[in-house]
Amino acid sequence: MDARPGQLVLDAGCGRGDTTARLGAAGCRALGVDIQPAQIAQARRRFGGCSGARFAVADATALPRRAAEIPLTDGSVDRVHCLEAAFHFGHEGRRSFLSEGFRLLRPGGRLVLVDVTSRTDQPIGTLDPNGLVRGTWRFDDLEPYERYPLTASASGFTTRHVLDWTTPVLHRAAQLCALFDGIASTRAGRQALCVRWPGLSSLDAREWDEALAVIRAHQAIERVARYTAYVFDKRPRVPSSPAGDARQGEAAP
Repeated sequence: MDARPGQLVLDAGCGRGDTTARLGAAGCRALGVDIQPAQIAQARRRFGGCSGARFAVADATALPRRAAEIPLTDGSVDRVHCLEAAFHFGHEGRRSFLSEGFRLLRPGGRLVLVDVTSRTDQPIGTLDPNGLVRGTWRFDDLEPYERYPLTASASGFTTRHVLDWTTPVLHRAAQLCALFDGIASTRAGRQALCVRWPGLSSLDAREWDEALAVIRAHQAIERVARYTAYVFDKRPRVPSSPAGDARQGEAAP
C-alpha cells in the first residue's frame, strides 16, 4: 500500500481488527469497518485502546458520510485496504466497493485488494452443487481474476500491479486438505488424529463423513481458485499549465 504515517487508511471488511491495528501501530490513522456488529465489537475489545485504530459498523459497498467520527467524504482518504473480504460482497457489491473506493480516495491515492478469485467464468455452483464451500465461507460466487482490473478501470482506477499468491496460500491449504482427507478416511487414521487433537474425539461417524465431504468440496473449488492481490491507483491531478491559464484568462469576459 505504501501507506505512510499520518495518512488516513480505510480497512474495508476489517473483521476482528488485526490489520487495522497493524496499520495504526505503523503510524497511520486507520479506520476499520465491517458490516457485522459482532466483528466490530471484538475488534474494539481487542484493539480499541491502540493508538491510531478506530472501528465502526458500516457496509463497505455503501459507506456512510461519517464513521467513528471520521468524515468519509469525496477525496478524504489516502489509502483503501481490503483483505480477504470482497468475495463476500457478490459481484455487484464488488463493483460498488470499487466505485466507493475511487470516490473516497484523494487524487494519487491507492486501493489494495487481496481476494480469492476464479481462474474461469465457470459458476462456482457447478463445482459446489451442495453449497458446502459457499455455505462455509458465506459467499455466492468468486470473481474471475481477469475481471477485477476491468471493473476497477470502469470505476476510474489504473492497475499498478496484479500479484498471484496462489501457490504460497491456496496450494498449501490444498496439500493440508488432501493429507487430512487421506488420514481421516480410515479408522486408524481418525484415531491418530484424535490423539493429536483430542477435541476431534467428540465426532461420531456421521460427523466425520460430513467433515470429509466439506474438505473434498474445497478440493474441487481449489482447482479453479486463485489468490490474487491487486494494486489500483487513482491518478493524481494534472496541474494546468501557465500558458493554458493565460489563454483561459484572455478568453474570460
